[in-house]
Amino acid sequence: MKFNRLVKGGLAAVMAMGMMACSNSNPSGGGTTEPTAQAAFKLGFSGPLTGDASVYGLAVQHAVEIAVEEINDQGGVQFEVNAQDDQADGQAAVTAYNALMDWGMQVSLLTVTSGAGQAVAPNYQKDNIFAITPSASSTAVIFADPENSSGAYGTVFQMCFTDPNQGTASADYLKSHTELGTKVAVIYRSDDNYSSGIYNTFMAEANKVGLEVVSEGAFVEADKDFSVQVKQAADAGADIVFLPIYYQPASQILVEANKQGYKPTFFGCDGMDGILTLENFDTSLAEGLYMITPFSADATDEKTANFVKKYQEKYGDVPNQFAADAYDSVYAIKQALEAGNVTPDMSTDEITAALVKQFTSMKFDGLTGLSMTWAETGEVSKTPKAVVIQNGTYVGVED
Repeated sequence: MKFNRLVKGGLAAVMAMGMMACSNSNPSGGGTTEPTAQAAFKLGFSGPLTGDASVYGLAVQHAVEIAVEEINDQGGVQFEVNAQDDQADGQAAVTAYNALMDWGMQVSLLTVTSGAGQAVAPNYQKDNIFAITPSASSTAVIFADPENSSGAYGTVFQMCFTDPNQGTASADYLKSHTELGTKVAVIYRSDDNYSSGIYNTFMAEANKVGLEVVSEGAFVEADKDFSVQVKQAADAGADIVFLPIYYQPASQILVEANKQGYKPTFFGCDGMDGILTLENFDTSLAEGLYMITPFSADATDEKTANFVKKYQEKYGDVPNQFAADAYDSVYAIKQALEAGNVTPDMSTDEITAALVKQFTSMKFDGLTGLSMTWAETGEVSKTPKAVVIQNGTYVGVED
């Protein structure tokens, strides 16, 4: 999946209801998407629109633009969008949040990344603003006490799987697909909540189901040499290497494995999405890599096919799961607003109460799952899928 990099400047605005035009940049590096007709809900979010993690932020931004354009063109619920660039940084996310509140945000997609989301989630509770994040998967985004999964904020929901769910789902998948291998090595980043959270639940489920883990290698953000972890996995005879990490260090591990002549099956989670777009990386090294995902761009259902076609036409890229989750998030908000008879002139307290009520009682069919439901904690329930990289593209795996 290839993603255009955002040049310096603001978010291009999309205007629906017949006339789609005009960019409204602001000094903070974000932008707004405004309808031309009736009153609209002010929908805000922040994400890494520039910098190393922009592959995620741009995917979300682009999908939101498509969803809002479609919805505004339909009449009924209307959205005006303000996207702020937080570069996946917690302090920048707080600054972005303050800018969004000054703008008059009524409902939100929170943030794209977990660290940024963790920094601002308490503010959403304090100010009583409803948010559903497409892709911030850490439990720290929805719980004040993430270690014990307690103290739910109550106003922050997730469209993506939580990190613990990804770890459990990965262990279950590997246990039931022994054709991929039976001896597992894990390489994870110990100083990252995303990675260590998935690792912990993966190991717990692996012990529960009897998955054989023969090697565990940890690293920290500053590490650039993965020769020890790779050799440890190879020496242990691991034929599967589980990588609950983001694609940047994963690419370095694949390079090191190739250097050592080590060829196991590599398996990752949603943070792996983006490895095919990494500059100066030999993507042939990612051939045969598996990952757990809620979305496969090669699915043949009409809804997915239409979204992928429109995304490719507008941006020249194939959408990833972050884009699909963002598209679903906007439509889920639309469904809840309509079902709750919510109007933009209501107070944010009224809007939030109505959205929480709807999200905790409704079912939603989207690109990333059917009959999705949400717990009062904000956690989503939907079925994960697996994809594999073949010939430089993601291909859905049929069970």
